[in-house]
Amino acid sequence: MSASERLGDLLRDLAPQVLGVLLRRHGGFEECEDAVQEALLAAALRWPAEGVPESPRAWLVTVASRRLVDQVRSERARRRREITVAAREGQGGESPGDRDDTLALLFLCCHPVLTPAAQVALTLRAVGGLTTAEVARAFLVPEATMAPRISRAKQRIRSAGASFAMPAAQEWAGRLDAVLHVLYLIFNEGYTASSGPDLHRGELTAEAIRLTRVLHRSLPGDGECAGLLALMLLTDARRAARTGPDGALVPLAEQRRDRWDAAMIEEGTALVTAAMAVSPLGPYQLQAAIAALHVQAPRAEDTDWEQIRILYAILTRIAPNPMATLNHAVAVAMTRGPQAGLVLLASLDGDPRIARHHRLHAVRAHLQELAGEYAAARENYRLAARRTTSLPEQRYLRDRAGRLDR
Repeated sequence: MSASERLGDLLRDLAPQVLGVLLRRHGGFEECEDAVQEALLAAALRWPAEGVPESPRAWLVTVASRRLVDQVRSERARRRREITVAAREGQGGESPGDRDDTLALLFLCCHPVLTPAAQVALTLRAVGGLTTAEVARAFLVPEATMAPRISRAKQRIRSAGASFAMPAAQEWAGRLDAVLHVLYLIFNEGYTASSGPDLHRGELTAEAIRLTRVLHRSLPGDGECAGLLALMLLTDARRAARTGPDGALVPLAEQRRDRWDAAMIEEGTALVTAAMAVSPLGPYQLQAAIAALHVQAPRAEDTDWEQIRILYAILTRIAPNPMATLNHAVAVAMTRGPQAGLVLLASLDGDPRIARHHRLHAVRAHLQELAGEYAAARENYRLAARRTTSLPEQRYLRDRAGRLDR
């Protein structure tokens, strides 16, 4: 890693911490964020020449606080004096605010008044440290579209009277669920991009893993947080083998397992094993356990499908959703035969959340192919290809249909 890359990683790690300090002291999301961005820019310009200060976070808080002072109007003179005192204390060598406020910032960005899409965008911007242009690219929309969207999200938080603080005890579980869900969405969009020419979007998977690590460090005893981190690591470990030299999608059963990341597999397996031993069972732990069974098999034919089927049955019971049922149907087909899987799959046909989703048709085609129903499989592969906006998935599904023409 080059010096500029190390500096970039350091600044990205510090950005939410510095923003948290300013928000905790002064409030005003937009004003504080603007001040932090200016401080980060100053660091990026000065530190390569002057060296990283002994306390880089204190330096950033000091500079950001000064920028904030410059932004505040005359009627906020009292607040300006308080910020100036805090900045001088930080410059004197004391760490300005010993606690890491990243967790509180995550909860604020995932406030229930926001839609999931707005939560994801604001999290990437404020906690992930991505620029508005980078967030816009993640959503495949123009920056001119994303900037007002992020601004509206901040305004909704302000209008709701949300404070920069951890949620009350009675709100904790629901708000933590929202944070985990947002990180899960960011990872999934990066691992299998919903549209565009590339199957992967590495900047999103990397950011999701980084933020989930931050959350896990803050909540080391939370089993679902550990489970989500494990799920991401065990899934991302297969990334290098998911595409061929030409960028074409390679299905799990055909991947070269020697290309999987052994270190990520080891870490993810240890995380989920420890979490399941001491924590109440949750959906992220179950999904991580399933991912672990897939990567532990030396060959595709050695996969413990019966254990996977059992885990999916538990998952669909404790956290029912159409995607879990879809995957459960595959496990049933691998253990009870393709017709049994197709019967379970038929239960999703009336579910508006997935009835028109390309994955339903792709899985049905796969099971029909296993059952020898080649004409029906070919039509469902083609239908799935028409309904996905991912170019690599389109090519793969059309290729599968083409093979059945021969």
